[in-house]
Parts: sequence; structure tokens; C-alpha cells
Amino acid sequence: MQNSFDFALALPEILLLIMAGTVLLIDAFSKSETRHATFLLSLTSLVILTVVQLIQWNAGVAGTTFSGLFVMDSLAHFLKVVSYLAVIATLIYGRGYNEARDMTRNGGELYSLTLFALLGQMVMISAGSMLTVYLGLELMSFALYALVAVRRDHLASSEAAMKYFVLGSMASGVLLYGMSMIYGATGSLDLNQIAAVIGSGQAERLPLVFGVVFIVTGLGFKLATAPFHMWSPDVYQGAPTSVTLIIAAAPKLAALAITLRLLIDGLHSLAIDWQPMLVLLAVLSLAIGNLTAIMQTNFKRMLAYSTISHMGFVLLGLLSGVVDGGSQAAGMAYGSSLFYMVIYVLTTLVTFGMIMLLSHRGFECENISDLKGLNRRSPLMAGLLMLSMFSLAGIPPLAGFYAKLAVLQAVIGAGYIWLAVFAVVMSLIGAFYYLRVVKVAYFDEPEGETAPIDTGVLTNGLMTVNGLLVLVLGILPGGLMATCVSVIRQSLQF
Repeated sequence: MQNSFDFALALPEILLLIMAGTVLLIDAFSKSETRHATFLLSLTSLVILTVVQLIQWNAGVAGTTFSGLFVMDSLAHFLKVVSYLAVIATLIYGRGYNEARDMTRNGGELYSLTLFALLGQMVMISAGSMLTVYLGLELMSFALYALVAVRRDHLASSEAAMKYFVLGSMASGVLLYGMSMIYGATGSLDLNQIAAVIGSGQAERLPLVFGVVFIVTGLGFKLATAPFHMWSPDVYQGAPTSVTLIIAAAPKLAALAITLRLLIDGLHSLAIDWQPMLVLLAVLSLAIGNLTAIMQTNFKRMLAYSTISHMGFVLLGLLSGVVDGGSQAAGMAYGSSLFYMVIYVLTTLVTFGMIMLLSHRGFECENISDLKGLNRRSPLMAGLLMLSMFSLAGIPPLAGFYAKLAVLQAVIGAGYIWLAVFAVVMSLIGAFYYLRVVKVAYFDEPEGETAPIDTGVLTNGLMTVNGLLVLVLGILPGGLMATCVSVIRQSLQF
């Protein structure tokens, strides 16, 4: 156990808070409509944070601080590095899109709010107590609510923000109520102490089970799993695409982190109670996500339902960790979920980044029909779109295929053969709407503008690297998979 107030463990969070506050102050006095200075400062801050985090990880910096509220371990280092990189890519992809829509003209809240949302995610990832989970969650959520409404003159964005705020507040209340039940049964908010009390059999079972139900419900909303997915399609479609990507990428890593912290670190002894709930959520997510996505004509809305189905796969790995009360295969099962989430975020960056690059002033590339003839305008963009769609569909040799395979192996190893078969069938159904996008981009005649797509060198290069990673990690997934399993085994108690 580290010193009760070892600030070195929270150095990245402290630096991020300082940087976010600095960006906010500079914005307040800046007269620039493009907010170029705050954009560069935000990127510089994220690069510095990535370097600091990697140095700490390499030096083996780990422990618990702030009286058990904050945990720094291998899982935290890994997820934070991936989150930094995801936000860097998000800001670069969205730069031109934001300028074309004057989203920084009346204020640069976009960048400061993004950094504050990231700070909330960092706190969630390092949560050692239910109190820290909730504080980080609310910090992230309030920043995201504001980001959705950042286009003040856009009716769809305002409506999406209101829906997100109302449903998000309800979900946070449900999660908080579940935490209060656990606190009442165990007398502690510390996840390690909760696990110890439950393991000793001293806690009354009924309030524990009720608490687990409410906690899984709240987590289901944050992960956008069915039947708690109602907010996702509306928010994805209504929010500016740059904000949609902010919501769709890094926050999913933080949501997985608190799911692991709560269910594995704190409530692992109650796996017999939360496993059936995850089975139900996974089945509903796979079915509703894939079947509803087929009917969508709006690309962003289709990707929202696609996300719901992918979160079902993440849950499949989480529910496979405990078999007959034993946790022998837990490392591989939870590692497969972590691997799947990282690959999902990587592919999501390509798909939503593509939508932003194809949009321009006065035109939103939101409908699938807007992709007609993309191959004629930009073979590179069409190729990257095809890679991302094939990966999401789980077609070899792309990373999405190996991610699905790893999860299915964990599910079969846990004895849920029927669940693995169901997941495969739903994936085959889901392949239809992914292949339809590729068909439109390559074989349909273009409508309207057919001029070549002109993007910056930095954006083009980043998009190319992003797409190639999806291919390379499918051909050579061993290193990333081993890292995911290793950080799970080093960090979680099961």
C-alpha cells in the first residue's frame, strides 16, 4: 500500500486538470474564431500525458492513494494510454469539421470540455471506491451533455442533448441507488473491502442482490447495451459528428473500466447473480443491435445500433470469467473483452473520422446514400472504409475477426455453447448492413458532387495509419492480446 496521499500516482490527472483549466482560460480571452492556439495546446497536452503515462508504466509505478479512493495499476496505465491516443485522433479528425460549422466561433468550449470529459474518464479508470466511480462518471457525463449541445443554433443537437441528459441522469441515479444498497449491506465504499466482506459471508444477501441489479442496470446504460440503449441512436444522430466520435470512442474504455472494477474487483463473489443478467443483456444487445441496424438509412444511426451489438460481444467475455464458481479462465475471458473494446474503439475512429472528412460546409455525410461512388472520388478513403466495415463485420484477416474469435473461445470454454452459436448467427446477420455500405461506396453511381476529396496531410496520414492498424492487429494480434490478458491478471482480484 502506497502513502495515503501519494500525488505522484495521480500525476497524469493533475497535469490534465491544469491543462484543461489553461485551455479554458485562454479560450475566455481569445478573439480567434478558429481557436488554433487552444487546439494545438490540447494536442500538446495529450501528447505530454501519453509520454508521462508510458514512463510511469515502464517504471512500474503502481499502488493506491488518497485513502484507497484512487488506484494506479497496469490496467489503468494501459486504458489511459489508449484513451489519450483515441482523443488525439478524435481532435485531429474533427478539426476541419468543427471549423466548417463554426463550432469554435463563439467560444472554444469544445476543447476544454473534451479535456474535462477525459479527466472524468481517467478518474473512472483508476477508481478504487464506488465514490470515485461516481465522481468520475458524473464529471465525464456533464461534459458530454454540454458537448452534444455545443451547436447552440442546431435543433437536432439540442434535442439530442436533452434526451442524453434526462436518460443519463436517470441511469446515474439507478447506479447510485445500487451503490447505496451495497454500502448498506457491507458498510464500505472501498471495492477491496466490499469484496472481503462479501467473501466472508457477513453481508446480508438480499440487499446485495438488489444492489447488483441496479448497478448492472446503470452499467448497461453507460455501455449502451439493450434494453438500456434508447439514448444511443438519437444522440449519435443528433450530435455533431465530431462530438459523436468523442462519445463513441474513449468513454467506452472508461465504461468497461468501471464495469471491471465494480463487478470483478468488488462483486466477484456475486458472479452467480450478475452472470445471468449479463447473459440477458448480451442476447438482447446482439439481437436488437443487429436486426435494427439493417433497417437504418442514416449512417450514424446504423453505427449506433452496430455499437449496441458490439457491446453485447464485450459482455460475452465478461460473463465467461467464472465457471462453476472457479476463475481459472478469468484472465483470458476478461482479456478478450478488453481486447475487443480496444479494437472497437480503433475501428470506430476510422468510421466516424471518415464521415467527418467526407462532410463539408453545408453538407453532412450522414446517410449511407451519401457514400455512393466514394471509390471514384478517393480510392484511399474507400479502401479504409472497406477495412473498417469488414473489421466490424468480423471478416478475416482483420482485427475484428480475431476479437470476435477470442470472445467466442471464452464463451465456449465457459460452457455457453448455445450463446456462442447465437452470437455467430447474429454476426452473420450483421454482416449484411456492413457489406451494404461497401457495396454503396464501390458499385453505386455517385450522386451530386464527384470532385476528389481534399484532406490535410496530417489527417490523411493519421487515417491511413489508423486503418492499417486494423489490418495489422488482425494479422498479428498476439502482442496486443497478451498485453490485455497481462494487465487484467496483474490488476484485478479474482
